[in-house]
Amino acid sequence: MTRRPDGLLNHNVLDDDKAPQDACGVFGVWAPQEEVAKLTFYGLYALQHRGQESAGIAASDGERILIYKDMGLVSQVFTETDLASLTGDLAIGHCRYSTTGSSTWVNAQPTLRPTKYGTLALAHNGNLTNTGDLAEMVQKLEGAVAKSDRGATTDTEIMTALIGLQDEKNVEASVIAVLPKLEGAFSLVFMDEKTLYAARDRHGVRPLVIGKLDRGWVVASETAALDIVGAAFVREVEPGEFLAINEDGIRSQMWATPDPKGCIFEYVYLARPDTTIAGQGVHATRVRIGKRLAIEAPVEADLVIPVPESGTPAAIGYAQQSGIPYGLGLVKNSYVGRTFIQPSQTIRQLGIRLKLNPLREIIEGKRIIVVDDSIVRGNTHRAIVRMLREAGAREIHVRISSPPVEWPCYYGIDFASRAELIASGLEVEEIRRSIGADSLNYVSMEGLIAATTIAEDKLCTACFTGTYPISVPTDMSEGKMRLEITEKINSHEHI
Repeated sequence: MTRRPDGLLNHNVLDDDKAPQDACGVFGVWAPQEEVAKLTFYGLYALQHRGQESAGIAASDGERILIYKDMGLVSQVFTETDLASLTGDLAIGHCRYSTTGSSTWVNAQPTLRPTKYGTLALAHNGNLTNTGDLAEMVQKLEGAVAKSDRGATTDTEIMTALIGLQDEKNVEASVIAVLPKLEGAFSLVFMDEKTLYAARDRHGVRPLVIGKLDRGWVVASETAALDIVGAAFVREVEPGEFLAINEDGIRSQMWATPDPKGCIFEYVYLARPDTTIAGQGVHATRVRIGKRLAIEAPVEADLVIPVPESGTPAAIGYAQQSGIPYGLGLVKNSYVGRTFIQPSQTIRQLGIRLKLNPLREIIEGKRIIVVDDSIVRGNTHRAIVRMLREAGAREIHVRISSPPVEWPCYYGIDFASRAELIASGLEVEEIRRSIGADSLNYVSMEGLIAATTIAEDKLCTACFTGTYPISVPTDMSEGKMRLEITEKINSHEHI
């Protein structure tokens, strides 16, 4: 049992070694005469893997923006009645996993703010690195303007406020004025009463794509969300690009010179396998990573099994390259997730078995290769190795389809802190002993990059290498950053 950022207890028994979480998924649609709220609902449903804490949709009928958001999964938050109330020609949506700001309703997105041009609703995937400076800009701009009764705790709220307070002729001009002030990673969808907007940071760290409907346009975090609503993929939003979509068509302008640094961890784990990024199918990329892993770290064995679902494509690639049969050795319970029912001590001791259970008849007496995408703290893999041994595996060889994760991410992925990352303090052989495997190997950095077929200088590899393409304050950590932002705001007046 762990304590959530808002102080409530969270009883997810697997939180002690949760996988890295992406901050958010975003979706926007401009489609007259279509049920835009339902399109957004299904788009968010396709992006649920990018954020499971809260979900929200804002829609405009041309005169006013209505917003509905709540804590929980997309399927839990919205009913048919909720969606029927969100009428209009355009909508944006968001599913959230918090990296800054508490996991509470008030921090759910989209954000909503009145401006002198109308109303602004905004949804954000990523993480800004200069939020404290931006908060001070907002305070200076507000002057005598009435403040809200609470301090902003997310970079999204501060960004929304900064855009809304600009003294420009319209929302579009305000956004163009603000975008160069933002540092870090951001893929945005936002709207006023009549226009859908989108923007991406000049490094394009987090994905963002454009799709075409018969009677409109869609912007989304991943191509899988386009597929589910029947939109044809057109292209990616370019790094440093700003889009405006309304009855006049789609307009584009570059607000910054592109310097692409796409997140390599999208290929390893974050994105859905049926998504395409930079022209590369994610599933095919993960299969190639598995093949590289088999070349770099061969071992004699009887069976290759994945840790489902994240290890499946790489395990397929490893089996194809090595000629060792692929099999299903672990069965996953897809319905294990967050719950507020406190487990008994007996149930907690079952640990990983609530999520994964071995197939004894498949693995008993065999030499097993277990393929997964990453090792975070090591607790999960320690439990998996123990389960497989108890089920009769003769040898257990762990293969990981990414290099050791040694550094935290400041651009929108919630990794454990560096002190908690097992690879930041132990060598590979020490990690092997810690998890109890007969052997352990990771794919090389060179092998991973080669499998993506993207040039190394176009990728962000900071979580593996510690080389951050976007400047990060030396004293910045997720917790400390949030504290400093709150202190700056509370020492003045609330945003």
